[in-house]
Amino acid sequence: MKDRTWLTVVGFGEDGLSGLGREARAALEAAPLVFGGERHLALLPAQAGQQRRPWPRPFALAYDQVLAHRGKPVCVLASGDPMFYGIGSQLAERLPPDELRVLPAPSSMSLAAARLGWPLQQVRVVPAHGRPLARVALYLAEGARLLVLSADGDTPVTLARLLVAQGYGASQLSVFGRLGGPEETRHDGTAASWLVSTTDGDAVVPEPALNLVAVHCHADPGTRPLSRRSALPDSAFEHDGQLTKRDLRALTLARLAPQPGERLWDVGAGCGSIGIEWLRAESSCRAIAIESHPERCGFIERNRDRLGVPGLELVTGRAPEALVGLATPDAIFIGGGLTIEGVVEQCWQALRPGGRLVANAVTLQTEAALVAWRERIGGELTRVSVAQAEPLGRFDGWRTARPITLLSVEKPLADTNR
Repeated sequence: MKDRTWLTVVGFGEDGLSGLGREARAALEAAPLVFGGERHLALLPAQAGQQRRPWPRPFALAYDQVLAHRGKPVCVLASGDPMFYGIGSQLAERLPPDELRVLPAPSSMSLAAARLGWPLQQVRVVPAHGRPLARVALYLAEGARLLVLSADGDTPVTLARLLVAQGYGASQLSVFGRLGGPEETRHDGTAASWLVSTTDGDAVVPEPALNLVAVHCHADPGTRPLSRRSALPDSAFEHDGQLTKRDLRALTLARLAPQPGERLWDVGAGCGSIGIEWLRAESSCRAIAIESHPERCGFIERNRDRLGVPGLELVTGRAPEALVGLATPDAIFIGGGLTIEGVVEQCWQALRPGGRLVANAVTLQTEAALVAWRERIGGELTRVSVAQAEPLGRFDGWRTARPITLLSVEKPLADTNR
């Protein structure tokens, strides 16, 4: 069978050619065209007749530039393991496997784990390059071990501020610079001690632009870790009272049943609690919060960052108009707008076959709307009443909250009510 391989992706470390195996060296020497970052290309010795092209800006143009030479020998340089948050995985999505060869080197994560003595399978890797650093908050727990791939030299200080604000100032940080090379650096300290202030209040811990931060999480006294497997306490959210309370939120999420990669519409999102809990349950899930109230939109923005899910998309507007053109949902929660004409109709029409719709009602009018919709689309009605023990004189008594009615329904794969 004819060998169709034309593109070789070589994992490259800070030690340059000295760290490459025989196969990787041969691929580099034989390639008439080499793509890579300026830093990597500068580590290659001069070679007559070989063309070297640095990555374009924006980097998104790189894929078309590489693929324009399809069928001709091309070599691409990448940091460490190209298949771990690297260009190799992106090229593999664009090419059949018999056209691509990947020769990995030890990744910065592997090197950091080796330096620390951490079992790599027990470590959570959090990329901060081109992604919000606020995602780190999702993984904070006592004893958790994180490797944060920095965006630049300022990331360690920004991360330390985030940890202190979250009540994890006691966490141990190890900042590695230029891992695996002759100029490798390491600085250790707690997140709180990292913030060494100057007279004008700026933190001064200079780090190389190419760095990785290892975090061994430790909560400060009094900090209560937040679970990702059960509903958060109401106090975890900034809100004005328009909040799906904890016990009802747990029941609602159980019916929404988030699965990896699925998208939720949170219609009438309030402070965003349902969408936030959906995203915290599964890291690959997506969610759109639809809310028209300006103050509540502010709650959503602050809650999503503080609770580690900055990817929650916020659409400011009123349903059903604000629903037009949104990406198809796998699940929908309607927390407000049940009596507004067209809201449930548009949600049901947009929901993919096999998707779940859950709606909660607290008033007689919205409950009547749910009963009517159940007649049309089926589903299960559940009435929930929760009582909390509260002081009553010298004793305690039960205080019952308003009962809530839930409609949960799965859209048939062959829907006849569209």
